[in-house]
Amino acid sequence: MGFVFSKSMNDSLRAQQEFMAMNSRLQLERQLLMQNQMRERQTAMQIAWTREFLKYFGTFFGLAAVGLTAGAIKKKNPGVLLPIVPLSFIFAYQYDMGYGTLLQRIKG
Repeated sequence: MGFVFSKSMNDSLRAQQEFMAMNSRLQLERQLLMQNQMRERQTAMQIAWTREFLKYFGTFFGLAAVGLTAGAIKKKNPGVLLPIVPLSFIFAYQYDMGYGTLLQRIKG
């Protein structure tokens, strides 16, 4: 009689262990899916922020380029155009980040 009772307990315990293992595996899969989803959302937010920033920085860069060019012509000094160089690198980086392949190259 004790043997039948312990056998059914072992079967019940084994079934519960299998259920817990399956449940933990399912929970891990869901966590991985959620992490991937959050990473994709974060990347999308970063690209959207960069594109928005590029609008304002592009306007600033355009006005600065026109103003510095006019100043260089007026003063007849090409050294006035020097700030355009670092601004153009920043503009190119932001453009590549927002509309180019920078993020794919970083991931690769």
